[in-house]
Amino acid sequence: MWGAIGMISLTPMTLNSVAVIGARCDDIAVGVGATLMEIARDNPDVVVHALVLTGGGTEREIEEKNAFAAICPATEVRLTVADLPSGELYDHRASVKRYIAEFRRECQPDMVFGPQRHDHHQDHHLVAELITNEFTDHLVLGYDILEWESDLPNPALYLPIPNETAHEKTRMLAQCYPSRTGRGWFDDEVFLGLMRIRGVQCRARYAEAFTAETAVLPTDDSYSVN
Repeated sequence: MWGAIGMISLTPMTLNSVAVIGARCDDIAVGVGATLMEIARDNPDVVVHALVLTGGGTEREIEEKNAFAAICPATEVRLTVADLPSGELYDHRASVKRYIAEFRRECQPDMVFGPQRHDHHQDHHLVAELITNEFTDHLVLGYDILEWESDLPNPALYLPIPNETAHEKTRMLAQCYPSRTGRGWFDDEVFLGLMRIRGVQCRARYAEAFTAETAVLPTDDSYSVN
């Protein structure tokens, strides 16, 4: 299932639990939606732990719940949508840190997805920084979000996405997030275009790509330092 670091294929592992974190509703679906679809299909017993820091109690929370139902229809999803103010997370840094710390205590995931550290959107950047502070012993992967800022990273890992899944993702985004309709960065061409570029980079039709914020590859000779 997993793509490549450089062009070196990695052997997939069985996933029991994954954690996904977004600053706002739609971040997770945009950044890692197709990957979650593939994970859920390949690992029917996986548990998806999800935390979104903003949008709680609004139409955005309803959209997010609908999106997860479409992404992981047969998967156990434990979703928390907090009600911090979007675009102002730096002013609520202590609360963001508390939410992520509590989320960390409630799950022991095999891998963690969140915004990539060099995302220029201030909410995304803060969340990425705090994720790596909390999930210090986990595989942490930073996802792409294409918006106004020129901040797309040079990814370390690619997941080739089947054509059907790529188009399923774009349909899901259009159907589940009607409040985003009309925004210049939120349409099928943008989502398919970025997946197509990432696909070219790993010799596939479509792909989602990630920065490796934290990664440990154990060997038979792994040791610990006391």
